Amino acid sequence: MQKINFDEKREELKKYIDKFSDSRVLVLGDIILDEYIWGDVSRISPEAPVPVVEILKDEKRLGGAANVVHNVVSLKGQADICGVVGNDIYGKEIVKRIKGLGLKTDGIIKDSDRCTSIKTRVLGHNQQMVRIDREKKHAIDKQIIQKILEFLKSRLKDIDAVIIADYNKGVITSALVQGVRALTKKNNIILAVDPKPVNFNFYHGVDVISPNHHEAAAFCGFEINNEDSLLKAGRKMLDELNCRSVLITRGKDGMALFEKGKKPELIPTEARKVFDVSGAGDTVIATLCLGLASGMDFKSAAIVSNIAAGIVVGEIGTSVVTVNELKKVVDGR
Repeated sequence: MQKINFDEKREELKKYIDKFSDSRVLVLGDIILDEYIWGDVSRISPEAPVPVVEILKDEKRLGGAANVVHNVVSLKGQADICGVVGNDIYGKEIVKRIKGLGLKTDGIIKDSDRCTSIKTRVLGHNQQMVRIDREKKHAIDKQIIQKILEFLKSRLKDIDAVIIADYNKGVITSALVQGVRALTKKNNIILAVDPKPVNFNFYHGVDVISPNHHEAAAFCGFEINNEDSLLKAGRKMLDELNCRSVLITRGKDGMALFEKGKKPELIPTEARKVFDVSGAGDTVIATLCLGLASGMDFKSAAIVSNIAAGIVVGEIGTSVVTVNELKKVVDGR
């Protein structure tokens, strides 16, 4: 595998980042509300051997597909969002926050048979202590699948790329993906997937899939612990899923890009400090798709997404990258 020389691509990357604002990406998937409870820990509970957290603040952020679309907007891209929330106060909170980004919310479907997915993280001294998930993960029904596909059809003439943000909460089904793939292929629209291992077989024939190395290993059935196993995994995914490209994110080891008919590429990490990898995959897929939609090749788009991921992991919790932050790192500042 060959390593990419970032300096050789610097000028090319800067040229395309300014085109992000001309690109429109539709994000489709599991919409989540992330809640962070921050507090101090100074003693152990007398009731059980667990720490007592004295709450200092409570913060809510967009998560899942909503965090992907937030990243697209933060990078100055144009965006649409489509997914499902419950008919509850948390669903209303998400709709309010999406509107606050200046986006329409007609693609967000309310389903009275499910609750809005919420992930609550309790942190003491900037360390996550526990996560509490409130959700219903049953698959959406045929009527909702049809509504999602109708929404996608209504946007086809305006979008450059579709991102499927799969968090295995029930929105992404085989029937839905088949419908999305048929529409994007027919209209020459980029289709990218941030997958979950349980649904990998849905994603045959997409343009790019971006698992982390744990997810790739789960699909392949063997550990990825060196360059040889990484190479084997990338080739296996390309062949078995018949994708145009596979981008395996590797945490502190950067990324590996596999394209049909080309040599695999290793992309070294750009992280300067790592506090929290929550939401890093959202940033990767958002930046990658904006790059592809603006005319970058897969290699250039992967490099930019790697830089963006290196910025976001320096923050605690799900967060986004701004286009100015991205430009500064590309400029070497």
